[in-house]
Amino acid sequence: MVFLEFEKPLEVLYEQLEKLKEIGASGEIDVSESIKALETKISDKRKELYDHLTGWQRVQLSRHPERPYTLFYIEQMCSKFIELHGDRYVKDDKAIVGGLAEIDSQTVVIIGHQKGINTKMRQYRNFGMANPEGYRKALRLMKTAERFGFPVITLIDTPGAYPGLEAEERGQAEAIARNLFEMAQLKTPIVCVIIGEGASGGAIGIGLGDRVFMLENSWYSVISPENCSTILWRTWDYKEQAAEALKLTAENMFQNGLIDGIIPEPLGGAHSAPEEMAQILKAYIKKTLAELQMLSTDELVDARVDKYAKMGEYEYVHTEAKSEDK
Repeated sequence: MVFLEFEKPLEVLYEQLEKLKEIGASGEIDVSESIKALETKISDKRKELYDHLTGWQRVQLSRHPERPYTLFYIEQMCSKFIELHGDRYVKDDKAIVGGLAEIDSQTVVIIGHQKGINTKMRQYRNFGMANPEGYRKALRLMKTAERFGFPVITLIDTPGAYPGLEAEERGQAEAIARNLFEMAQLKTPIVCVIIGEGASGGAIGIGLGDRVFMLENSWYSVISPENCSTILWRTWDYKEQAAEALKLTAENMFQNGLIDGIIPEPLGGAHSAPEEMAQILKAYIKKTLAELQMLSTDELVDARVDKYAKMGEYEYVHTEAKSEDK
């Protein structure tokens, strides 16, 4: 079990629990009541910690090494999955996975970032940072979905699009921009869910949809707190202040009208009960698809375009100060 910095009080309690269980296993002393009391204390402490999470703590949770990734959710939610590879131009980008899937007998096209579950796999998946061919593969799958009338589901979890020279040479910005242009007018329902990190163009490249949700402990922003801190203060030391200033949490994004809803996580985060989290996510996706499929194609596209056209609107009221006669 991996404990984050703010979870240190829980780590101490879990260590005590393990020692008690070892004593109980020896059979010399009955410690069942002590174990029960300590488990209650752990539950109360966990609730106390998770009821008052800061923006930076939610960023830490979104990066938890045991947090479930796209392929785990696909395995848990889908009865069938056929992965499709390649962008038909350069190669197959391992940072983005996608293909045809069945969710309770409904065929969908599901696409998402995949970070990797250990050091070797993270290198293989490029830490979830896609190259242009990853976004072009995603677009190819979306166009396939449109052709056959399948809904599109995207699961977003990336620290950003890959910033390497070769990615820029192959048209990283153009690939992301093309996806936005095509997704805005795709003639099939699109449901997007930020399941972990939602950083910059790397996230929005597969993140334009009819409904966009965020898991409770995910984040979505144009820049990470560390990079924001580096730009403003020339050091990473102010990342916690940057996280608060960026308003990047699910609650902030919902209040600003940039997402359509927040999907709750089990107490302790998605990694504490991954199977339960997958079922919660599945229920949200099924419910949302049922709503979207009630709309005609024209209604769907018009509502999507209108939704994004309204983002960022604000009203500026100018008032002149009145001078008082003296």
